[in-house]
Amino acid sequence: MKLTESQILDASVLIVDDQQANITLLEQTLGEAGYKRVASTMNPQEVCALHRKNRYDLILLDLQMPGMDGFQVMEGLKTNQADGYLPVLVITAQPGHKLRALQAGARDFITKPFDLVEVRTRIRNMLEVRLLYKKLGEYSQVLERTVQERTAELRESEARFRSLTELASDWYWEQDEQGQFTKVSGPVLEMLGLRVDALEADATLTPITGWNETERAQLQETIAARQPFLDFIFSRTNADGSQQRFQVSGQPMFTEACRFIGYRGIGVELAAAK
Repeated sequence: MKLTESQILDASVLIVDDQQANITLLEQTLGEAGYKRVASTMNPQEVCALHRKNRYDLILLDLQMPGMDGFQVMEGLKTNQADGYLPVLVITAQPGHKLRALQAGARDFITKPFDLVEVRTRIRNMLEVRLLYKKLGEYSQVLERTVQERTAELRESEARFRSLTELASDWYWEQDEQGQFTKVSGPVLEMLGLRVDALEADATLTPITGWNETERAQLQETIAARQPFLDFIFSRTNADGSQQRFQVSGQPMFTEACRFIGYRGIGVELAAAK
């Protein structure tokens, strides 16, 4: 994630100082460096409202001002800062105030009298961090929206798929990696002669006789190989001599790590041959 030169120079900066001479010097320094959006105020009581309105990328804040000092301004800024990042670079002539300012939330400081090379360097470094922080936040929001949209699309697609399969088949089914039914839509259990409680975790399937063992072996071989199957037909002879024929299609399911987690598919009971 990189920033262009134009993005840095287009950042919004607010200078807060009760001395017009200091404001003029900083405005001139930033202007010569190529910054395009520089505002200023000599009234510290305006800062919170101005920042709430304009969301500055950087605030150059003098600590020693009459009426309301820089520490009070920072406390006020904390109450209306939505993204949790206080973009303040303090200006001070008192070395003892530096640690207190950092503890109050300031990100960096410049000292008076100004070393203009240091001023430009610290401003640029802080703007890079601030703009990258904002860019990361915007990216996270886009990613979250994308995930929500994709999740909604998948749910809609799954619902549509289920609806279509129910219309085109007698049942929709899913099995886990052990071959146990986990989802069933339609009368598959009754048609296959399985107990209704066979879906319970502690239930065991009642052995069903009458299946065509050759067909079952072929299907089991396909499943063991984790292969999809389409319109596979298998049959069963019931105790009363009647016959049932089923046509089933299925595909294996895998995780993103390619771990097999079962099968899902559709099936129909075929009409008895005349």
